[in-house]
Amino acid sequence: MVSVRTEGITKRFGESVAVDNVTMEARDKEFVTLLGPSGCGKTTTLRIISGLVHPDQGDVYFGDENVTDLPPYKRKIGFVFQRIALFPHMNIYKNVAFGLRRKRLSKPEVERRIRDSLELVRMTGFEKRMPRQLSGGQAQRIEIARVLATDPEVLLFDEPLSNLDAKLRDQLKYEIRGIQRETDKTAIYVTHDQAEAFAISDRIYVMKDGGIQQVGSPIELYVDPKTSFVADFIGTANFLHGRVVEVSPPQVRAQVDQGYIVTSSPLANAGEFRVNDPVLISVRPEDIETLEKQDRGKYQNVVEGVVDRSTFTGLTTRLVVLVGNTEVKVDIQGPKRFELAESQGRNVLMNFERCTLIRARD
Repeated sequence: MVSVRTEGITKRFGESVAVDNVTMEARDKEFVTLLGPSGCGKTTTLRIISGLVHPDQGDVYFGDENVTDLPPYKRKIGFVFQRIALFPHMNIYKNVAFGLRRKRLSKPEVERRIRDSLELVRMTGFEKRMPRQLSGGQAQRIEIARVLATDPEVLLFDEPLSNLDAKLRDQLKYEIRGIQRETDKTAIYVTHDQAEAFAISDRIYVMKDGGIQQVGSPIELYVDPKTSFVADFIGTANFLHGRVVEVSPPQVRAQVDQGYIVTSSPLANAGEFRVNDPVLISVRPEDIETLEKQDRGKYQNVVEGVVDRSTFTGLTTRLVVLVGNTEVKVDIQGPKRFELAESQGRNVLMNFERCTLIRARD
C-alpha cells in the first residue's frame, strides 16, 4: 500500500482560486476525509490527487514518488464518483470486468477478482442482472466493486452517497469504511456531510475557501476547534464574545461581554493567548447544564439568562436562552427535560461545562 500527500497545491480557474496552497496527507491504510461546504475546493483537491486536474503550483506524491505529471491510469487509483455511471447495455459481470480488460489478465484471474469484489460489496449472485434492475444502493455497490476489481493502491471517493436517500446513506457509509479496513487500502473521501465524515474517518481536513482550516480526528475537531468556522461547521456551537483576563496553561480565563468570567477547558494552545486578546467563547448545547440557585457556588462557569423559547423533541428539550442580546442554545436530556419543556420567560442559571476559546481574528 502507499501514502498520499500534497505539497502546496494551488489551482485557479480564471480569477477564482479553487485550491489555495493545500498541503495534506493520507497515511498508508488511513481513511482521510476532505470536509467542507460546496465550493470550498475539496473536489478539486481530490481531482488533482487523481490526475484528472493538473495543479498550477505544488506537487502530489504517492509514497516517495512524485506523480504530479502522471496521468490517472498510471497512478494506481480507484475513483468512485458522485454520479453512478454503469454501462446500461452490460450486465453486472461485464461492468465489473470492464476495468480489467486492459490489464491482460488470465480468465481465471479475472473471474477471481470479480468474485472477490462482488463478495466484498455483498452483491454475489447479481452477475447476470442489468443496471436497470438495481436499486440506487445496489448500483453504488457495483460501482465500488468495479473499482476494487482493478486492485488500486488508493481509493478516492467524491461524495459517493449524496444522491441516495438518508437510510441508504447511513448504511453504505459504514460498508465503505468496512471495505477500506478489510482491504487495507489508503482512502481519501470527499463530503459536505459532517455526520458522514465523523462516522468513517480516521482524520478529517476541514476546508473553506480553497484552504485547510484545521485537521484532526473527529474528537479533536469537535472538542477543540481552532476557528469559529470549524466550531460552527462541526455540529452546533454557541459563541459569546469576550477578552482574556488570565492565562494559566492549559487553561485561559475570559470575561464575556455580558460581564461573566468563564474558564476554558484545557487547551493545547493556551500559551498562545495573551491578556486582553479578543476571543470567542465556544460552547456546545449539550455541554451546558441548568442549575438550581443553591448549587451556584459549586461551579466556575455560571451564566444567567432568560428562556426565550423551548422545544420538546422527546429525547431532549432545546432551550434558547437570552444572555443579554445573545441567544444560547441548550440541550437538556434526562428527567429534567420534562420540567424545562415549558419554561419560556423563566430565569435560568447555566453551567458551561466545557468551553473552547478561539481567537477572534478569524
